[in-house]
Amino acid sequence: MKPLIFALCIFFASGSLSAQKFVWQPSPGHTQIPIWPGAAPDPQPVAGPEHAEATGKESLVAGKPWVAVSNVSRPTMTVYSPQGKNTGAAVVVFPGGGYQILAIDLEGTEVCDWLTTKGITCVLLKYRVTDVGSYPKSGPYPESPMALEDAQRAMGLVRFHAAEWHIDPHKIGVLGFSAGGHLSAAISTHYAKRLYPAVDAADKESCRPDFAVPIYPGHLSLAAAESDARQGTKKFVVPHSATADKELTLNPEVPVTPQTPPTFLLQNEDDHVDNVDDSLAYYIALKKAGVPVEMHLYAQGGHAFGLRRTKLPVTAWPQLVETWLGSIGMIPE
Repeated sequence: MKPLIFALCIFFASGSLSAQKFVWQPSPGHTQIPIWPGAAPDPQPVAGPEHAEATGKESLVAGKPWVAVSNVSRPTMTVYSPQGKNTGAAVVVFPGGGYQILAIDLEGTEVCDWLTTKGITCVLLKYRVTDVGSYPKSGPYPESPMALEDAQRAMGLVRFHAAEWHIDPHKIGVLGFSAGGHLSAAISTHYAKRLYPAVDAADKESCRPDFAVPIYPGHLSLAAAESDARQGTKKFVVPHSATADKELTLNPEVPVTPQTPPTFLLQNEDDHVDNVDDSLAYYIALKKAGVPVEMHLYAQGGHAFGLRRTKLPVTAWPQLVETWLGSIGMIPE
């Protein structure tokens, strides 16, 4: 894996932005809800105010631009209610972006558009990220706790408001892409204790997902963890139990147990940003722990394609997720 070199960040270096900076807002009828009643824990300085920018022609996905949100210091969530019949299931969505930006439409609102048509409540989390110009930078836990704190808080809030939002509190999962895929695995293995002092009743709710869907995730293998450590400030010690094959050994900061929720994994063999070994390492650990897990690997498709359809078979993955959710009892089969 190439640490934090996320495909969606290419435009920062290339200067391929064709639009002015603007403040991202959800579509009409939806409102961002601050997830912290006051200041968020472990605040970090950012390079400037939060803003969004649309990519130019050098960074198109399926022939279309996408929107990147940068310098998020006040995280929010936006609730998208189901269209038509409500299954009671809910999914908290974590957009990717190398923990430096958020691909807010490609891996966020477009996901909610899909889920809500299937009767699933979608909660889009705009978690804290800082761009490449900030220091200390945001990153995967434990190098940076911010994103995981936001994810834990959001999960508790969704359960706290489950009745109000017509959600079954036992059918709340997570779905994330790339860095957001790692965040899905992080909260699947770090839910027993909050990383921050409780602020209200929502923090007394469980933040364990009932299921998880990491899509082209990163940071999950031991090799990736060592690479992350070289790029950051945290000293990383290889555990004595690690095998010689670091690519297929799990990152010890993602401690899988039999209580880790059922998981669906998807990645491409030609993903040159987050190596397929990240998914394989997580899959092997889940199988060894007896956790129900389904994994799909495709030969082609690269990285960071979201739900945008192309001629490649991998872009039919949403149907696979729907079938899997039915098989584990989260939605009707």
